[in-house]
Amino acid sequence: MADIKPFRAIRPGKGLEQRIAALPYDVYSREEAKREVEREPLSFLRIDRAETQLSDDVDIYSDAVYEKAHDLLWEMVGKGDLTREGADCYYVYELVMDKRAQVGIVACAAVDDYLHQIIKKHENTRADKEQDRIRHVDCCQAQTGPIFLAYRSHPAIGEEMGKAMEGKALYDFQAADGVFHRVWKIEEAGAIARIRKAFHEVGDIYIADGHHRCASAVKVSLKRREANPGYTGKEEFNYFLSVLFPDSQLLIMDYNRVVKDLNGMDKEEFLERISQNFRIEKMGKEPYRPDRKGRFGMCLEDGWYRLEAKEDWSGTYPEEGLDVSMLQDRLLAPVLGIIDPKTDKRIDFVGGIRGLEELERRVHTDAAVAFSMFPTSIEELFAVADAGRLMPPKSTWFEPKLRSGLFIHQI
Repeated sequence: MADIKPFRAIRPGKGLEQRIAALPYDVYSREEAKREVEREPLSFLRIDRAETQLSDDVDIYSDAVYEKAHDLLWEMVGKGDLTREGADCYYVYELVMDKRAQVGIVACAAVDDYLHQIIKKHENTRADKEQDRIRHVDCCQAQTGPIFLAYRSHPAIGEEMGKAMEGKALYDFQAADGVFHRVWKIEEAGAIARIRKAFHEVGDIYIADGHHRCASAVKVSLKRREANPGYTGKEEFNYFLSVLFPDSQLLIMDYNRVVKDLNGMDKEEFLERISQNFRIEKMGKEPYRPDRKGRFGMCLEDGWYRLEAKEDWSGTYPEEGLDVSMLQDRLLAPVLGIIDPKTDKRIDFVGGIRGLEELERRVHTDAAVAFSMFPTSIEELFAVADAGRLMPPKSTWFEPKLRSGLFIHQI
């Protein structure tokens, strides 16, 4: 029974939403972040990546960076660039990319639901990445980037979202990357009660994207609980900022693989080795995108190939049957010697949003072979999380990305 509650958002003042909304902090390098903030001085990236406001010789993890983020955030609130909602609300958030709409509910999810595995994960997190966001949330006293959650569709929630979308949008703009963003507010008490009740009935909730932000928010909450032994559980630090999407709305894109060399083999020997586990068909010069599970595209020096698994490798656990696991276990490890894809510098990962042409470009510049993947399904993600298991690294790529700065949760 998930506790998904409304909250009093801090959000952009009317007319500033397009300038403030920013892509997540972790999609940019330091140089890219600085250029983006120079392009748009009101971008929320200057708070999420406050080193952009300091000299280049300042360490990005120094106290000065987090203190600057705090000062910039509350300065924007003080000036009215960011305004505080007058009462607890839910928000409907629609993103439209390439004419495809994805609609979810902006709300706060309970830390206890994460701790009790009602909110389920499918990835491990890295301590260094967690520590950065722990310090950011703790110093700013606010969660600035929403966690992307998924749930199995519930008709009552869909009905309330549909009603809200019949009214005038709170925000309606197109971002620089072409994605449209629309927001509606749900403030009527009856609608709020119906949504909260429906989430109680949904059952489990799943982290789709944002594992590090979620783990960091939870650890800040635990830290504050320890500092406040008389806490009631109702304090805002017991909840974290989220956007929840029904499974029917979600698009998972392919997360492709690029390898820098053929592990000492020439092309003929390489093809002979992989033929032990895969049927190989030469496809020509046109990029090949797999059309079903168990098929892989391979870009090699002379063009594209289709690889098809010779047998079903479903395995004992659900993650063993994922295409990313099949490729890792039957080709990348035994043939190319990529034993640990998390640490091996010979492998790189390319999100599907960049297209298959990026795989070709890499093979013609700094890599020897690339693999195009059939996307992991939302059902596979749910199955792995339900089993309490973890997916291999870089199994899912979600688009479009949620914007930071549209909703802020003060803790």
